[in-house]
Amino acid sequence: MTSEPEETDGRRQRGLDSRDRIVEAMLELMREGEVAPGAERVASRADVGLRTVFRHFRDMDNLYAEISRTIEGELADLVARPLASGDESGRLVELASRRAEAYERIFPFKHASTAHRHRSDFLARDHAQMVSNLRQALARDLPAACADPGRMEALDLVMSFEAWSRLRREQGLARDEALAVILAAAAALLRPAGT
Repeated sequence: MTSEPEETDGRRQRGLDSRDRIVEAMLELMREGEVAPGAERVASRADVGLRTVFRHFRDMDNLYAEISRTIEGELADLVARPLASGDESGRLVELASRRAEAYERIFPFKHASTAHRHRSDFLARDHAQMVSNLRQALARDLPAACADPGRMEALDLVMSFEAWSRLRREQGLARDEALAVILAAAAALLRPAGT
């Protein structure tokens, strides 16, 4: 006979496995270009019942929050690694390159979340937090350039996810081409006025 604690632990583990499969299924569907995969599609991809999806995630904000945590975990090493360059132009290249890598990895989720942000408190807060974090990193990593408020705003715009998205989607540039544009625009902002 199986003891009750072992049965409970088995159920708990199966529940955690189902939850992970649901999150991964949602991410896969988004990466494949589905902006708003329905619960039925997610359940089918995760190989779980529809009721299981709703049992683990009572609303979409809960699922978005779990996806966001998963993505943050995937990016943790990239975000935590200190910049190696000692001069501001070298730090700019490193910072832009890292953002390009991060933006490419979050691209599908950000586009899906943008489509739903107007009706999701979590997605609105998550986006605001990302913007704030990126601004803080910019001020920390390029302090001389960011001492001028106008230059700070221009750098924040040029190095934003929205600028990256426009270059990649609307303007159809390849990753390396988009990075070159970002670097050229940001480098121009770092040059002293009149040069």
